[in-house]
Amino acid sequence: MARISGIELNDNLRIDYALTRVKGIGWALSKKILEDLKVDSSVRLKDIKPEDLNKINSKMEEYPTEGELVRRVRSDISRLQAIGSYKGLRHSRGLPVRGQRTKTNARTKRGKRKTVGAFKKEELAKQKQAQKDK
Repeated sequence: MARISGIELNDNLRIDYALTRVKGIGWALSKKILEDLKVDSSVRLKDIKPEDLNKINSKMEEYPTEGELVRRVRSDISRLQAIGSYKGLRHSRGLPVRGQRTKTNARTKRGKRKTVGAFKKEELAKQKQAQKDK
């Protein structure tokens, strides 16, 4: 098991895919790192040389990953909330931030559907039935 940025990675994975298992590193950045270091991206993690692994580790320190990335995002969101921006208000209310519609959809953010108005109809129907019975 190779350890990169504090994450234990499976030795059977290809190096380009293995780097994407680290939070903050996607396919594009993984390929860019490997191209800059001139490391073959099709090599398995178990077959990579220790000096290449050290180079990759040092190159990845230039980018925010894992805990540092999470702290940065959390501080950005709290800053938006503190200054009272529209995006900050949307974050604090738990609504979509980037302009998505909420009349329909947005179920992930807004939660399970809540029926409104159906109870009133039932009450009216019961009252009318009670008046007819009298």
